[in-house]
This record gives sequence, structure tokens and C-alpha cells, in this order.
Amino acid sequence: MALSGTLVKSITIKSCGDVFHEIFRDRPHHISDMSPGCIKGVDLHDGEWGKVGSIINWNFFHDGKEKVAKEVIEAIDEEKRLVCFKVIGGDILEAYKNFLITVHVDTHGEENVVTWTFHYEKLNENIPEPDSLMDFVLSVTKDIETHHLPKSGNQEALRGTLVKSITIKSCGDVFHEIFRYRPHHISEMSPGSIKGVDLHEGEWGTVGSVINWDFFHDGKAKVAKEVIEAIDEEKRSVCFKVIGGDILEAYKNFLITVHVDTHGEENLVTWTFHYEKLNENIPEPDSLMDFVLSVTKDIETHHLPKPE
Repeated sequence: MALSGTLVKSITIKSCGDVFHEIFRDRPHHISDMSPGCIKGVDLHDGEWGKVGSIINWNFFHDGKEKVAKEVIEAIDEEKRLVCFKVIGGDILEAYKNFLITVHVDTHGEENVVTWTFHYEKLNENIPEPDSLMDFVLSVTKDIETHHLPKSGNQEALRGTLVKSITIKSCGDVFHEIFRYRPHHISEMSPGSIKGVDLHEGEWGTVGSVINWDFFHDGKAKVAKEVIEAIDEEKRSVCFKVIGGDILEAYKNFLITVHVDTHGEENLVTWTFHYEKLNENIPEPDSLMDFVLSVTKDIETHHLPKPE
């Protein structure tokens, strides 16, 4: 198992992307007011707010414990609305030799996509991937968003987008080919999650074909009927539209896109959900996103060389 790794996850926010970037660039010490359950305090140790080379102390609450992190502002990119922090002290370095945190914001119409990227090197092979810390920063992101939404309009919009990425060591071309031509083989690769995939109409790998999925999610056996909405060979992307089954008990519309980008020996698999909830009490589809990421890992494991 490699000690170095990269973890990337994205989340859409309804509040202003420029304000979000400005908070992490110039006034992270205000985040404790916006996310008091997570961030206990942020202090300037050296330099000036919003300046590369300045050092910041973070006091936060993570995994049921009070923790600290000392970080130096490594880079600021105004064009990309990006801030990069390098961890130079505190609890994180008890598990990681190096840890770099980048947060940047892309604007898409009325919504903004906040992407967090961790580049890290673990101290040993027994250290887990920093998934829990990624969930933590995504939670802080949501708190900042909520803080800046109009007080009279804090009810969640029915339409939303959820984007998450994961790196895999196995072949990206094979991964794309599986979801395009032979999703009916996934039950052999992820038997705990996918019970069966059948062609209901059309041909495998053809836009307009209808596929039935039998899967196990949140402790229950479920079904989904999906039509292949689009295939992009250049981007290695397949888009499925849910047209029947359990998902539509909570969502009016649900579109699932999976695509693969190659980065050297690793490949970045990105899942995107575009959805419309039936009412404001329906939660975001985070659990379903965790499910497809788990299936992704199973497919990766299935295609890695078996130890001799």
C-alpha cells in the first residue's frame, strides 16, 4: 500500500462563492462563528491574514476529540479562487508525514462548487485514508453555506447537485468499459452491494437502453430502473437517468453520471448526482453517494493484481 495519496471531494453551495473564498483567504478566524460545533477558534500565529507564508493555528473538534493544527498559507490563487494550506504542526502530523489542504470554488450559475483536495503522506501503512477529515471539512463547508443563506429562506432548495471523486489504482479504461458495456458483471465485483443488473430494453452500451439494478443499500434490498442518457467516449463518461424504483420514492428526478480521468498511474473517478427532491424534508443523497463510492472501491479491488 502506497504511503502517499490524494483525496478529492466536491460539494455545491447556494451561498456566494466569492464570499466563501474570501473567508478562507482573509478571515478564517470568523469560521468559529459560522461552524461553532466544529471550529472552536482560529488564531494568527505569524504574518498577516490573507498573505502567503502566514501561519495560522486552528482549534477544532473532530472524531469526538478537541484537536489543534498549525498551518502555513502555501498558496493563494485569485483567478481560481483557491487557497492552499500546509500542515506544519498539531494532531494531524501524528499520523501523516506531510499534509496539504487546498480549497477552491468554481461558480456555475447560481450555484458554486467547493472542491477540497488533500495531498498527504502517511507515516506508515496502518494509517487510514483521511476520509473522516474530509467529511469534517465538508461539514464545515455546509455550516458556512447555511450561515450566509437568507434567514427567511433557509429551507433547502429541492434541486441540487452532489459531486465526489475518488482515486483508483486499477485501469481507468476498464472501469469506464464496465459501466458502459457490462454493468451486469458488477455483481461479481461488489456482491455485498449489487445483487444483479439486467437489461430491460435495448442493447448494452447503447444510449436509450433501459437497465434494472437490484442492490442492497441502507440495510434494505432495493431496485432502480435507469435509462442510459448519454455516453461520452472522449471523457469516458456514462450518464444514467433513474426512471423507476426506490430512489423515486424520495426524488422527482435523479441523474447519475460517472466519469474517469487518468492521472499517471492513478485514475480519478468522479460521481455526479443531479436531483430534485419531492419535498424539503428529503435529505441530501449523501448515503447513496457513499454507496456508489463503496462499489467503486470494490471494482478497483477486483481488478488489482492478486498477491502471490
